[in-house]
Amino acid sequence: MLLEKKTALITGAARGIGAAIARLFAAEGADLVLWDLAPLDEISLELKQTGRHIWTDKVDISDLGAVEEAVKRLDPEPGRLDVLVNNAGVTRDNLLFRMKAEEWDLVLKINLYGAFNCTKVLGRLMARKGGGSIINLASVIGLRGNPGQANYGASKAGLIGFTKSSARELARFGIRVNALAPGYIQTPMTDRLTEEQREAIRKLIPMEVFGKPEDVAEVALFFASRLSGYVTGEVLRIDGGFAM
Repeated sequence: MLLEKKTALITGAARGIGAAIARLFAAEGADLVLWDLAPLDEISLELKQTGRHIWTDKVDISDLGAVEEAVKRLDPEPGRLDVLVNNAGVTRDNLLFRMKAEEWDLVLKINLYGAFNCTKVLGRLMARKGGGSIINLASVIGLRGNPGQANYGASKAGLIGFTKSSARELARFGIRVNALAPGYIQTPMTDRLTEEQREAIRKLIPMEVFGKPEDVAEVALFFASRLSGYVTGEVLRIDGGFAM
């Protein structure tokens, strides 16, 4: 019960990695605040069976005002927030010369601006409480790049820089800030790949398999818990060796 008596807020929690993190955190004793633009009814009903307190809200994290209003609607006392997982993210892949400005803007707004908005507002609550853990979902694409993902790579590379800078800035408040850099994980995003694309990617992974959302969730638990009490500003790959 590594998160007993803790409250964690997870963005993009309706499915994929966000839902896997929510399941593991609940199993480890955490009450949860789940944000997403997608419906949260299914994951909420599932997690309530664990006996944990689960609160959900539809929040556009790319809008600072929407985040501020959502915080006012929080059911748990705002001072109870112990963990923030900036997980929400999107892709709009396209070759650079064909990429539309709106494709660039949308990915940056959600993946990078969203993390900034949530950290700015919710990090302040953590500072008043006297500490906490912030976990940002970056990507190996932010470390090595990828054709057709200039927008996604830029957003995740920016998130890594944001993680390191905010870790230095927030340490004096007892807030640790770390990032996860998943590789190819079996999620709705990777489900769009053709079998030929999946096989080509597998050949680039030393472990020769795609990861599972639970693989990422277990590392998120490490960063959320006392097990990483002296770790901040770290970026940890979960990629089967893909970006070595």
